[in-house]
Amino acid sequence: MVNNEYSAPYTYKYRDMTQASSQNTYDYIIIGAGSAGCMLAKRLTENPAKRVLLIEAGKNDNYIWIHVPVGYLYCIDNPRADWRFKTAAEKGLNGRSLLYPRGRVLGGCSSINGMIYMRGQEGDYASWVNATGDDSWSWQNALRRYKSFEDYHGAANQWHGKGGEWTVSQQRLRWPIMDVFKEAAVEAGIPASDDFNQGDNFGVGYFDVSQRKGWRLNTSKAFLRDAAKRSNLTVITEAMVNKLLIDPSSKNCFGVQYIQDGKTIDVRCTAADATNQGEVILSAGAIGSVQVLERSGVGSATHLNKLGIPVITDLPGVGENLQDHLQLRMIYKVNGIKTLNTKANSWFGKLLIGMEYVFKRSGPMSMAPSQLGAFAYSSADQPSANLEYHVQPLSLEKFGEDLHSFNAITASVCNLRPTSRGSVHISSTDPEAPPVIAPNYLSTDEDRKVAADALRLTRKIVESPALKPYAPDEYKPGKQYQSDEELIKAAGDIGTTIFHPVGTCKMGRDDDPMAVLDSQLRVRGIHHLRVVDASAMPTITSGNTAAPTMMIAQRAVELLTGE
Repeated sequence: MVNNEYSAPYTYKYRDMTQASSQNTYDYIIIGAGSAGCMLAKRLTENPAKRVLLIEAGKNDNYIWIHVPVGYLYCIDNPRADWRFKTAAEKGLNGRSLLYPRGRVLGGCSSINGMIYMRGQEGDYASWVNATGDDSWSWQNALRRYKSFEDYHGAANQWHGKGGEWTVSQQRLRWPIMDVFKEAAVEAGIPASDDFNQGDNFGVGYFDVSQRKGWRLNTSKAFLRDAAKRSNLTVITEAMVNKLLIDPSSKNCFGVQYIQDGKTIDVRCTAADATNQGEVILSAGAIGSVQVLERSGVGSATHLNKLGIPVITDLPGVGENLQDHLQLRMIYKVNGIKTLNTKANSWFGKLLIGMEYVFKRSGPMSMAPSQLGAFAYSSADQPSANLEYHVQPLSLEKFGEDLHSFNAITASVCNLRPTSRGSVHISSTDPEAPPVIAPNYLSTDEDRKVAADALRLTRKIVESPALKPYAPDEYKPGKQYQSDEELIKAAGDIGTTIFHPVGTCKMGRDDDPMAVLDSQLRVRGIHHLRVVDASAMPTITSGNTAAPTMMIAQRAVELLTGE
């Protein structure tokens, strides 16, 4: 299965960084080679006069299961590609703790996510403009950026771009049961849609995916492969950033300290003059960026003092405002129609699936975790679609376990605009110590109401005439849950993260005491330091968050290069 889409036929320049010299001084130091960091590395090295260093804690992405779409099942909770975080016990989930996957590999979360290409809704970006006072974050400006890096499967049009690095593909398989579910959703009042990325994603249809010729597309392949050919880019892997180097008096961030092979190494930004100062760009994600900031003395003084970390800048918003999409996984047994459960329950079936992928790059091994999507209203008083469905022709107790022996589908539904807010904070100065992640799911009356309404809407769809011939039978949570109180308990039992954490270093206005960044992604109170990743979002987007993170990186490039 080795071809140019799987293998990593590029080499990165590794230098001996232990010797202090001009060779470890850079114009830009990027921390994290994920959805934002890889794009930044390519864009910023387009100027041959700028030297760029990209630091990644994980390994190269030359691991087969990163590139085979179904391989996400083998990457999540695998130390080869995942930080393997867990949440604290969640009251809203009836005391359960969840796996909290985060990519620890070149490409970051784009190497292990569900590959769904989703921008969110026009209203999401209006809320960013309102939070920051900066119209550059409007939907129209965001749309322009999306189009600039897209290579859409159809022709270029007012909504989509052609020729960019990021391939947006149609899925390479169909399941009859998914077509039936789509018909049922239409009968339940959700219109058919062939594009969820036009600003209002109300509808039901198949997701577009970040794939190229049946292989996963991660940001390492999309951006770094070309950038690696440039002499002004250095990529360092398996390097754990310990802290930022910040002058406590001037508040200038002038470099980064990282640990590699047991050695502690400092790298610095250029400082030729006041107008040509280099920058550190923190792109470690909604969890990782908080960890680096707090270890560096940037965060809540109260929290840092407890850990004995000298406070450089008191920013109480660091690590707060955590938002995530909680999916409620409803499972229905079906009869008289095949699902992946029984197609893959024998060695012969698995052989056929494998051969189809090897020879055609299609079939179940090419599929994203979720194929069919739907966006709907939990109630009539919602201003726009506030629920997202991920529908799958399979079922299992939890990721990592075997598929059920019976034919079944999973209809996962999540609240797109949760009002619950959580937090992430370090509990130790040890860079390898996991943080305390507390999403605080279902902690508001509104979120609990939406959860109950979402479960009822799913039942309405499943009870539609189109599905009746297949006798759908609710396996999870079970028909015995009927009242609001019972449904909220059920939501706590079956809810799990769809791993879209955002907001922990949010942008905001000058008068917002919890804003960590200004509208130009600059860390307040610190010079020459920006955070460019999903943590910058003031509010979560109405859908999957990978593409919006890349859009944020594109905006950062505009700011850094003056384009």
